[in-house]
Amino acid sequence: MKRADFLLEKFSTPDLIVRRNFKSDRFDGVLLYNPDLTDSLLIQELLKSLEDVRENVRNLQQLASRFVVVAESKVVYENEDATEGILNGDTVIIIDKANGYVVVNTRKYDKRAITEPPTSNVMQGPREGFVEDVKTNLALIERRLRTPSLAVEKLTVGRRSGTCVAIAYLSDVADESVVKKIRERIGNIDVDGIIDSNYVRAFVEDRPMSVFAQSAVSEKPDVVCAKMLEGRVAVIVDGSPMVLTFPFLLVEDFQSGEDYYQRSAFSTFLRIVRFLGVITAIFLPGLYVALQIFHYNIIPMRFVLTLMSSVNGIPFKPLSETVFVILLFELIREAGIRTPRAVGMAMSIVGALVLGETAVKAGIISSPAVMIVALSSLSLYTVPNQVGTMSILRIVFTLLGGLGGLYLIICGATYVVMYLTSIDSFSTPYLSPFAPINTEDIKDSLIRVSLPRMINRPSSIPNKNKRRQK
Repeated sequence: MKRADFLLEKFSTPDLIVRRNFKSDRFDGVLLYNPDLTDSLLIQELLKSLEDVRENVRNLQQLASRFVVVAESKVVYENEDATEGILNGDTVIIIDKANGYVVVNTRKYDKRAITEPPTSNVMQGPREGFVEDVKTNLALIERRLRTPSLAVEKLTVGRRSGTCVAIAYLSDVADESVVKKIRERIGNIDVDGIIDSNYVRAFVEDRPMSVFAQSAVSEKPDVVCAKMLEGRVAVIVDGSPMVLTFPFLLVEDFQSGEDYYQRSAFSTFLRIVRFLGVITAIFLPGLYVALQIFHYNIIPMRFVLTLMSSVNGIPFKPLSETVFVILLFELIREAGIRTPRAVGMAMSIVGALVLGETAVKAGIISSPAVMIVALSSLSLYTVPNQVGTMSILRIVFTLLGGLGGLYLIICGATYVVMYLTSIDSFSTPYLSPFAPINTEDIKDSLIRVSLPRMINRPSSIPNKNKRRQK
């Protein structure tokens, strides 16, 4: 058939597409499909059902509804839609002397099993994690939110990748203006391909060049569903296990899904520990350098004597030494991540111990500098989603402390706070509920009250329905 030849000509390697002719008592036809993306058993059943047609078929709609054994099928009339179906793993049916195409869902992709996500291990609570298949991820959300108000919109993004991007939200909770903005920004993406959700993230955020993220990322369905119940919008990208949620508050990264499965007092304690960990990670090396260079007179005498005996004979100045140790730890961390898993942990431990101890004994760096940077590096991982941001801020404040002491550190901290207050994520203040103060939302910020006391949804997040409990 000419139409089949026309579709095959669109492919650079048409040999990859199988062309299967068939004939029934009433019509002749052709099947076109990619064997690498389709289920061969479904193809055989589909072919048998078409060859067994004994009745007159008036149009393609009747053929799709009565004689196609696969439940999901549709009729399209544009050549581009038929080509897109083949690329997605569908089977295209072409009937002689009938306009249009029947596109049948015969997709079969290999995918990873649902397991506990490596980035979000928990002691209590659900252990399921998202995978790289958008249908599976939507099923995990739909299983937890069994309500007719769950809305799912699917968009195709990427000129060459044709990636499915799904927008999920509760229609009677999420704010329509937020949904509209997200839909428009995703629809306006015009790039060759979308490989991961972070590609979409860069186009949806208000300030993509900022060092601070303006969207939450999670691999856990329970966390995403909980945020959708508060009025947020989830963005699921095919091929990525990371699901984005908008709007975003900075305080979200100090929270963990496991917090809601433990006693509220212990959850509050852990959130405060995470906050102190962030402060330690960012400011401790800078304070150490500033005190050693500019403000040694405020250090207790006993500590000064210990410090002087440790740094005596070190060839580097305090600032150079601390920056060198920070970069050394970053190098060890990066090597531990990139090396094969079997040797990665051993390399990290041996590298840190051997290099650190050898460098101290050789008199290149001091033991206090190693201890300060090690404590700072350990504190980075109290809030895993902020590791990149905190690593940059740690180096910046170390340089400020070495160049101008506590004065520059205070000026830098003031600037960061002012910058954070200027960020607005989809009509949501970035530092809410602390700037501006929102007494109602403080119940679930750095402190967490018991669930029966969380009567209303967070007012910081735009939503239609404020009340979530009777």
